[in-house]
Amino acid sequence: MAAAASYAFERTRLVRFAHCDAAGIIFFPQYLVLINDLVEDWLGEGLGVPNAELILRRRIGTPTVSLQCDFHAVSHLGDRITLGLSVERVGAKSFTLRHGCRAGGELRMSARQVLVFTDLDTHGSIEIPQDLRRALHRFTPPRFTPPEDTP
Repeated sequence: MAAAASYAFERTRLVRFAHCDAAGIIFFPQYLVLINDLVEDWLGEGLGVPNAELILRRRIGTPTVSLQCDFHAVSHLGDRITLGLSVERVGAKSFTLRHGCRAGGELRMSARQVLVFTDLDTHGSIEIPQDLRRALHRFTPPRFTPPEDTP
């Protein structure tokens, strides 16, 4: 059993019938739907900018340009799973998220997702707006800094 990490933003969800295949386990594409829902919750609750405001008022999109998933153990109908994300990297126009799904202490799924900021009228990439850049950094895990040698 793979150990599960904690993330900067987490939400617990019930595995519903709609998420499952005929065997009663999460059908793998449903994890992507759950990740997308988590990112949308995080934009509004974590970054303070609801997805509707980004899209409709500010005309900014955050499409996924890269996605890698690993499936570690099955999640069953009726399980309570915890989905989480942390910001791994913030670039000039894009950012990378680390995702995980666990039940209890067991890792069920992990993913790495790269999203880019775009102008929804031109569909070109844009620099990350400063308010969002500051907010993104709140979800980046602290980096280990070794203590300085003191005489």
